[in-house]
Amino acid sequence: MTHEFKEIITSYYVAKQQGIPAVMATVVDVEGSSYRRPGVGMLILKNGKTIGAVSGGCVEKEVLRQAQSVFDTGEPKIMTYDGKYRLGCEGLLYILIETFEINTAGIESIQKHLESRIPFDIKSWYSKTDDRNTNMGSIVVFENSKTFFFSDPIDELSMNQHPDSECFFREMKPCFRLIIIGAEHDAVQLCTIASAMGWEVEVICSPKNPKYLEDFPGAQKVIPMGHEELSILNDDDQTAIILMTHNFAKDLLYLQAIKDVQVSYIGLLGPARRREKLLSAFIEYYPEVTDDFMETIHGPAGLNLGAETPQEIAVAIIAEILSVVRNQKPIPLQDKKGAIHDDPKRKNLKTINVKS
Repeated sequence: MTHEFKEIITSYYVAKQQGIPAVMATVVDVEGSSYRRPGVGMLILKNGKTIGAVSGGCVEKEVLRQAQSVFDTGEPKIMTYDGKYRLGCEGLLYILIETFEINTAGIESIQKHLESRIPFDIKSWYSKTDDRNTNMGSIVVFENSKTFFFSDPIDELSMNQHPDSECFFREMKPCFRLIIIGAEHDAVQLCTIASAMGWEVEVICSPKNPKYLEDFPGAQKVIPMGHEELSILNDDDQTAIILMTHNFAKDLLYLQAIKDVQVSYIGLLGPARRREKLLSAFIEYYPEVTDDFMETIHGPAGLNLGAETPQEIAVAIIAEILSVVRNQKPIPLQDKKGAIHDDPKRKNLKTINVKS
């Protein structure tokens, strides 16, 4: 969700400079089934343009209609959308609609945190039962407890004392990042598809055969860098690395260069026989390597989807990365027991009654 919020902030900054008013719609709770889970948002500009979405397209028209009163009065509201009678998906959505007027300092702070890959929080206060409660809204909270309001200041004490108030909290982790080490044709395909998903893609290429940003559609960076100077900055669990130089010796040297990184996934191209040979050589050089590092290595990279073309292989790799990062065992959804989505009240995404 962070990459969607990043796009919203970028678009809002442009609209703000043009003097175009904006309203933000955020799904703060869901009962039953829905296309998206709590935390997704949509920015609505006064000129009719929208950025982001709160569903698959079926709810957005009603959000636009309901947002007009927020444009007119400046007062936040809760929109309830019952999909059981309209869509047949049996989901009840609670959507907080509020003016969006983050000042320049707030925008710059958000952009700085996104660029530096520093998490931050967003808290949204709302009431499902009291539609006249105007003391609803959202705030952005940084690690130093500095806050910025989406619009008008919120009286948190008053909201906490209100018997029907609830607070929806989500941690905005860094945007997911894919680092591709290698610059052949298949790396271009992987970059293109990963960037279409909103991932931030960085490509490491050989300084002896440098490539450029225009060679990799959607990439954030293309860096000519040899293994001896390779340094992965801001490594975290929102980062995956793919080794795809198509050269055994180069892959081994780059693997040695990243032996101390802490990322969620490292993928190796090629058959299992090549992987075993590569890892054996790596361990011979670094017998003290940790089990945690070895467990992040996946090779051959990708799920068994019958992929043949570079584009299909890219899809298989991305699918495996998602399954690892989301801690999911890949199975057909028709074989999954229970809800499609995980419980929305997980650690970084939860709704709490402030009176409890």
